[in-house]
Amino acid sequence: MAAPRDRVAHLLRQLQRAACQCPSHSHTYSQAPGLSPSGKTTDYAFEMAVSNIRYGAGVTKEVGMDLQNMGAKNVCLMTDKNLSQLPPIQTVMDSFVKNGINFKVYDNVRVEPTDRSFMEAIEFAKRGAFDAYVAMGGGSTIDTCKAANLYASSPDSDFLDYVNAPIGKGKPVTAPLKPLIAVPTTSGTGSETTGVAIFDYEHLKVKTGIASRAIKPTLGLIDPLHTLYLPERVIANSGFDVLCHALESYTALPYHMRSPCPANPVTRPAYQGSNPISDIWAVHALRIVAKYLKRAVRNPDDLEARSNMHLASAFAGIGFGNAGVHLCLTAFLWYSPPPQCSLSRHRCLLSATWRWQKYWERVTKLAPRPQSEEDLSVLFEASMKLY
Repeated sequence: MAAPRDRVAHLLRQLQRAACQCPSHSHTYSQAPGLSPSGKTTDYAFEMAVSNIRYGAGVTKEVGMDLQNMGAKNVCLMTDKNLSQLPPIQTVMDSFVKNGINFKVYDNVRVEPTDRSFMEAIEFAKRGAFDAYVAMGGGSTIDTCKAANLYASSPDSDFLDYVNAPIGKGKPVTAPLKPLIAVPTTSGTGSETTGVAIFDYEHLKVKTGIASRAIKPTLGLIDPLHTLYLPERVIANSGFDVLCHALESYTALPYHMRSPCPANPVTRPAYQGSNPISDIWAVHALRIVAKYLKRAVRNPDDLEARSNMHLASAFAGIGFGNAGVHLCLTAFLWYSPPPQCSLSRHRCLLSATWRWQKYWERVTKLAPRPQSEEDLSVLFEASMKLY
């Protein structure tokens, strides 16, 4: 067994060298160098961090009671212009009113946020002096709210202080943050579970982010009823996001091979490599995608399928939020469909997903992880077929 494991380790190291080093996906630059207390140069531990999660149809109605239980007096509700006109946001505001919660709405969240849109939300949060936050929407809204909460709680910090190196300084977050409740309305990013906020840094035209366990939401309210408002294209694209997140975290370099080892646990990155707990969530997310994505896209009234995809998004978020992502599969697929493809982008993604399922049938027979180079090759071949 030792020889196959050595080959697997070699294959994973090769993958790491070829993996994306962009600031959005890589913590190569932000890991603090030095020897650990044990004297190791590679890491020897992993740390799981995830938001509290509450799941159920109609659970959004409880948000006002949650804020009341927290003692919140002045709440910021963040969303985007489109969602602000739809019933889900009215459900939240009705819950606020019913439970006597004072709130202000910020609906200027930008889809695919930038440093500029982050800073606009941060200024709103600073002026409002809020004691709690509610983010309702997709990953863009939840990530924007994380940043607003962070910098409003640390008002003297420069914007780049917490941004991942080498774009920013990658400082650890030490300021106490306010409670943040995330209510996802899409089934893709898993941002309600993670301590990561991604944005475009316009000056350098790169995508980067802030990664710290401290910024993860206090509570994620996963209400599958919101998915009934999603059109086919959004379900397809966000479902593919779940697929990529799960694949990338499952095939990430194992945590005990990552280097350098942090000299202090506060500098251990959020993206710390695959580990036995993240693996469970990633594999389960992949199984759900294989079973329910086609149904969720084809039938907008299939609440069972859409509910399961909503859960799969959270499962994949738990996986990649602790293991990391590394292949840039999502970015490649979102913006570079094959030029010869006559299908629309989301139809092309769906076609790739159907082809991928037959490979996944082989992968699901591997337990608990691939045990040989051949097994890993099957998994990588499955992911490469997405191209």
